[in-house]
Amino acid sequence: MKAVKGFTLTISGGSHDPEKRVEEIKDAIDTMKETLGINTVMLAIGAWQETPHSEEIVYETENIPGDAELEEIIAYIHRCGLQVFLKPMVNCRNGVWRAYISFFDIEAPCEPKWSRWFASYQNYLLHYAALAQKTGCEMLVIGCELVMTEKKEREWRELISAIRKEYTGLLTYNTDKYQEENVSWWDAVDVISSSGYYPVDRWEENLCRIEKVVRKYNRPFFFAECGMPSRHGSSAVPNDWTFEGELDLEEQKLYYEKMFEICGNCDWVDGFCGWDWHSSFRKEPAVNKDYSVYGKPVTKIIRDFYAKWRKE
Repeated sequence: MKAVKGFTLTISGGSHDPEKRVEEIKDAIDTMKETLGINTVMLAIGAWQETPHSEEIVYETENIPGDAELEEIIAYIHRCGLQVFLKPMVNCRNGVWRAYISFFDIEAPCEPKWSRWFASYQNYLLHYAALAQKTGCEMLVIGCELVMTEKKEREWRELISAIRKEYTGLLTYNTDKYQEENVSWWDAVDVISSSGYYPVDRWEENLCRIEKVVRKYNRPFFFAECGMPSRHGSSAVPNDWTFEGELDLEEQKLYYEKMFEICGNCDWVDGFCGWDWHSSFRKEPAVNKDYSVYGKPVTKIIRDFYAKWRKE
């Protein structure tokens, strides 16, 4: 796996007209490439389930572009000379974070069940595994921050085996921060990845911990998500999107600077995909307090680091 100099493109908030939406997304891709100097687009799409205890995952919604749209988008990213990591995600409509999706370990009559959820999740993943194969995506992310599901090792291994029948590219699973050593089935995927939302003063200790996992399984590793909101104080809690704070563009810039400085010296860290760039970025406020980097000083930090780090 070549060094990942990436950023996440989330498809949200734009036109529901397919033709217009594709043009918006192409504009976002062009601007990301020019602004950040990336070599990889993490293309994130989001399915829904009603609550953390719902068994059915719905992905044929207006929230996700149709297959023909996605094929055109992926082909465009490739024409731009960038690789594509396809990331099918699942979120709960009631606003509860996906990490809390869970069911009784012992299945009981009249209660929601792990077996039905995994069956629905497999149907969802296999659909996009086939699309990733057809479009030549360089990597498929088979899950993101599904912390409470990770203990279900047998189910995950069966899912991965099924996915490999549809998709021959690289597979990774994006675990959450602090969870890297709690996944017992890293040997089943090709690449280890996690969400690197670590406090600015705790990068060293967490990198030491993660390195042990990477060495144990002898797999490449990258941060499938990383970054922080541009709010004063968020560098101490970069994972907390609800944290209240005043706009602070300098703190966001310094956080990325420190992250790149420390992680860039670790020869086993093979890349980053910052979070996140919205497909409807031109409709956002000129400067917001979210994770977005568009129009903010941090873009120069990202571009400069990618330009000099592990030159291809």
